[in-house]
Amino acid sequence: MRFSFVLTEVLTGLRRNVTMTVAMILTTAISLGLLGGGLLVVRMIDNMRANYGDKVEVNVFLNKDVSLADTDCKAQPCAGVFANLQGDSNVEEVTFENQEQAYQRFQRIFEGQPELLQLTKKETLPATLHVRLKEPSRADVLVQSYTGKPGVDRVEDQGVFLERFFGVLNGVQAATFVVAGIQAIAAVLLMANTIQVSAFTRRTEVGIMRLVGATRWYTQLPFLLEAVVAGLVGAALAIGGLVGSKLLFLDKVLAEPIQAGVIPAIQGVDIVAISPWLVLTAILVAAVTGYATLRLYVRT
Repeated sequence: MRFSFVLTEVLTGLRRNVTMTVAMILTTAISLGLLGGGLLVVRMIDNMRANYGDKVEVNVFLNKDVSLADTDCKAQPCAGVFANLQGDSNVEEVTFENQEQAYQRFQRIFEGQPELLQLTKKETLPATLHVRLKEPSRADVLVQSYTGKPGVDRVEDQGVFLERFFGVLNGVQAATFVVAGIQAIAAVLLMANTIQVSAFTRRTEVGIMRLVGATRWYTQLPFLLEAVVAGLVGAALAIGGLVGSKLLFLDKVLAEPIQAGVIPAIQGVDIVAISPWLVLTAILVAAVTGYATLRLYVRT
C-alpha cells in the first residue's frame, strides 16, 4: 500500500468537502472540550477532598457577650466549653480564636474586596473554638452535644458545607457531560454524513480501482482516515481551548478563592493529564463511526 497515495486521497477528501469538514471538526472540538471540562471538575473535586479530608473542623461560635468580654477563653462559660471539648475522646485538637484574630483572618481572605472589608466590623465576627476531630464522620454527635450550651451561639460542621459544595460541582459536572454527549452525537452524525458524501463524490475513481484489483480495505482506508484526522484536529482545538480558558478566564475569575485556599487551582498538569484521554476518545469515536458507516451505508 502506497502511503503517499492514501495521504493524497485523505487531503483531497478533506478539501473537497471543506464546509462539512470544518463543521465536523468544530462540533468534535466542542464535544471534547466539554468532556475535558467535566474531567477537570472531577480532578478538582478529588483534589479538594484530598486537601480538606483531614482538615474538616467543627466550629463552635460563641455568642456576642462572650466574644466581647473574653479575649483568651479563660473565664466561664468559654473555659468550661473548651475543657469539655479537650476531654472528648473524638476531639484531636481545640483552638480558640478571638474576635481580633478572626478579623485578621477575614482581612487576609478578602483582601481583594475592599468594599466588603469596609462594611465588616470586628465586632460582627464571633470568637470561635475550632475543633478538629479524629473521626470527622461523627461530627454530628458533637454538633448536637454543644448546640444550646451556655455561651454558645451556634455549632457548624464544615463537612456539611463541603458536601453541599461538592454536590454543586457534581451537578455542574453531570450537566457538562450531558451536553458533551449531545454534541458527540452531532459530531458522529456529521462524520457519517461527511464520509458518505466523500465516498459518493469519488465513486467513479473508487470503482476503477476495484476493477484493477484494489481491495475493499485499500479503497475504504482514505475515508476512514479522513474522520480520524478531523477528530484529531478537533481534539487539538479542544485542548487548546481548555488551556486558553484556564489562562484567560478561570485563573482570573477564581483568583480570590484560589489565593484564599478555598478551592485548588487548575494546574497545567491537570490539562496534560486529561489530554491523552481526549485524543484517544477522538480517535476511537472517529474510527468506529467511519468503519460502521463504510460497512453499513457505503459500497466501495
